[in-house]
Amino acid sequence: MTTESEQQSEQQPQTGPASSDPQREPRASRDFPGMGLVKGLATTFKTMTKHAHTVQYPDQPPELPPRTRGVIALLEENCTVCMLCARECPDWCIYIDSHKETAPAPPGGGRERTRNVLDRFAIDFSLCMYCGICIEVCPFDALEWSPEFEYAEFDIKELLHEKDRLREWFWTVPAPVALDPGAPDPKEMAQAQKVADKRLTAQKAAEIVALADGGAAASGQPERSGPGRSGPAGGAEGDG
Repeated sequence: MTTESEQQSEQQPQTGPASSDPQREPRASRDFPGMGLVKGLATTFKTMTKHAHTVQYPDQPPELPPRTRGVIALLEENCTVCMLCARECPDWCIYIDSHKETAPAPPGGGRERTRNVLDRFAIDFSLCMYCGICIEVCPFDALEWSPEFEYAEFDIKELLHEKDRLREWFWTVPAPVALDPGAPDPKEMAQAQKVADKRLTAQKAAEIVALADGGAAASGQPERSGPGRSGPAGGAEGDG
């Protein structure tokens, strides 16, 4: 005696892999034996005729792109011990020690000034993640990227580079990449040009005043009055 569910299953047509439709058969069953080997050999023979891009390192040095992040170099003269690089480093791999020195007052007048003197600047490249944050935040360009990457060591302790070795890397820093022809000038250059223009204008004005005073003295006329100068009556300006 059959149940209602068994009767419904007998009425439904069979589908799936058991079907005799050849279009539903797996692709592997339609390939003849050894088809995968033939396809692999075809790929091999196709690439054999093309030029190989393999660089025979270390016999042939690689051509690195500009601004390659190889190693961080230090220019000690530009460092003001502001500690920005050490504070912003996410790995805390920068170690800085310094002390304060008092500079004497200048002979012409003034006061004594204190300045920071760099004692130690070290980077542990076994911890460095080469993110470049320290280089970006440095306000005086004391840190730069060098493309040198051949400084592997057998001892991990040797990857701690002190300031003397970081200074040696600085001589391998390439020149900055030229700007695009249509790119605007950097803000630093615009500010420096503005200051230079002001100085040039002030210098020209001073030369004009000096020439005018010299011409007046040669002709016997009284000199032009100005700040800090005596007027025609011989008294200082501002006297009642």
